[in-house]
Amino acid sequence: MRRLPVSLFPLLLTSAFLAAQAPAPPQLAKGYATIQEDALRKDLSYIASDALEGRMSLQPGDQSAVHWIAEQFKTAGLTPPATAEDGQPSFLQPVPLIEYRPDREKTTVTLTRAGKPTVWKAPAVLGAYKHATDLTAPVVFAGFGITAPELGYDDYKGLDARGKIVLVFDHEPQEDNPQSIFNGTGNTRYATTRVKLLNAQKHGAVALLVVPEPNRKHLTNAERAARIGGGISRTTPLPSQALADDELHIPALVVNDEVANDLLATEAAAHKTTGKAEASALQSAIDKNLTPQPRTLPDTTLALHLVNLFERTGTSWNVAGLVQGSDSSLGAETILITAHHDHDGETPCPAADPAKPGQESGGVDDHSNPTPPGAKCMQIWHGADDNGSGTVGVVTLARAFAANPAKPKRSILFVVFAAEERGLLGAYYMAQHPLRPLATTRAQINFDMIGRDEKPSRQTEGLIEIPADTSNRLNLIGALYSPQYDAVVKQENARVGLTLDDRFDHESALNVFFRSDQFPFVLHDIPAFWWFTGFHPDYHHITDTVDKIDFPKMKKILDLAYLTAWRFATDPTTPKFIPNPSPPH
Repeated sequence: MRRLPVSLFPLLLTSAFLAAQAPAPPQLAKGYATIQEDALRKDLSYIASDALEGRMSLQPGDQSAVHWIAEQFKTAGLTPPATAEDGQPSFLQPVPLIEYRPDREKTTVTLTRAGKPTVWKAPAVLGAYKHATDLTAPVVFAGFGITAPELGYDDYKGLDARGKIVLVFDHEPQEDNPQSIFNGTGNTRYATTRVKLLNAQKHGAVALLVVPEPNRKHLTNAERAARIGGGISRTTPLPSQALADDELHIPALVVNDEVANDLLATEAAAHKTTGKAEASALQSAIDKNLTPQPRTLPDTTLALHLVNLFERTGTSWNVAGLVQGSDSSLGAETILITAHHDHDGETPCPAADPAKPGQESGGVDDHSNPTPPGAKCMQIWHGADDNGSGTVGVVTLARAFAANPAKPKRSILFVVFAAEERGLLGAYYMAQHPLRPLATTRAQINFDMIGRDEKPSRQTEGLIEIPADTSNRLNLIGALYSPQYDAVVKQENARVGLTLDDRFDHESALNVFFRSDQFPFVLHDIPAFWWFTGFHPDYHHITDTVDKIDFPKMKKILDLAYLTAWRFATDPTTPKFIPNPSPPH
């Protein structure tokens, strides 16, 4: 990092101070003035309170959050954009879900070769499907599982995947090459399992197997997730959830290196090598010059036996409110401001430790709030930052735009999504069942964790560099897909004075690009950014509590989002989407 002359520091400090004090334009002043720290603290203290029980999707605490958000939209004077069963306007869009729990002991994958079965179970094979499934099919290999005609790349070229189980590598080719057409060292839309699964389904596959890249230089997704550690003390496992009616209709499983090596063994035998060496060679051949390596694997048939302990249906809700655009023509266009309302719920405390008496009577549920004597000890994942901060952020901006006398030319749709923690389910549902046309949706501001300072944690250790001072820092994720969006944010930031950071657009190990609710809309070519203050040791732990929120910083982020959203909704032109970002130079 280049050091600056000491003589410049007073000028920089003065400039930053003036930027932070710059008033909003007069036509925005009344709405801007409603964004206040005390209101943020009051709202977030409720959303992250014990009373909401960690806001687990389909549980009463999350339903309470849903009703609170809808009431705030109604009180602010927003227009309900959804339709209830009785035909009346509503702030609630139902999201039908299936909740299930896979049976890890009974779920198996069986390879039959030369009449001899080999059976794998967890942890060699991980994954589940919303319905119990039994299927048997031959296996084909399809590289990274990507079809990108605009890049001249197709892992399925010449491969008949109809009725087959497809084995693919995780991530993308050449991810260590800064000049790769797949966004250099960052991720593109093609790197995520959902896109690979949709592509396999399009090619007629009956199931997808994903294996970590054999030549990887980073943790696998399972290894990274295990580092988070927030669920170690759960006495009840988190359930799985899926959309009851989704565009995806086939299961996906993650297999480890040893399973993939066995599946590739007959192909390897033809080259007088091992399955491990074959896997490495296949990736190297693709990475060398982007030459796909599709092939049918000889004498390789798998039986998938997916068993669930239970399957049940339920309904959560996307909560949406509209500020109608003032222009007779542009009012038909939409700007999205979004977040998610769910988190990880609560479970009873672990069995009392003799060394720590009083857990069942006068114990501690979150390392700060004592359990009243005689009450049952509960662990609560309060989710103050994740994503109480984003929920309150959307509500705050809805009030601000509703209170401002001048209205933007384009309409602004405020949405707080359901079931993000279970797989971006509410956002994927709205992307498939939009309340307003996606073709005229011009930009999305998505808040997910906007209340803290980024700090080192086990999850990020060795995977991304974290600046020493993040107290004024906001991460923006998605800029490579819309430089014009990025430019507007930077222009408006001249009034606010935050430090804007794009590190997460240039890394692939953490998979950040597809871990929040902007991603389903990126898949529909909508300029969409995740606004994010970064990971910290309390991420997905019971210690993510409201007392740790940086409310002055959160206010600045919402100030910037208010000004940016006004620009998106009022400027003559809107940000363009770049389907395939050029590699960074």
